[in-house]
Amino acid sequence: MESGPAIFAGVVFALFGGGLLVWTAARVRNRAPVALGVNPVASAALASVAALVALGVGAWCFTRV
Repeated sequence: MESGPAIFAGVVFALFGGGLLVWTAARVRNRAPVALGVNPVASAALASVAALVALGVGAWCFTRV
């Protein structure tokens, strides 16, 4: 019962990180802006780092189960 919140948080972080990584890759592949009004390289890099951090936090949550 105590592992329920860790599983929920892990799933949320993993889904967000995976979705953000897929979305960023699709935008970069189509040469579309990741964020409007921002340097394309910087916005893609920042979005990728945020996605990887979210995936890492999700993996860490799963180790707490």
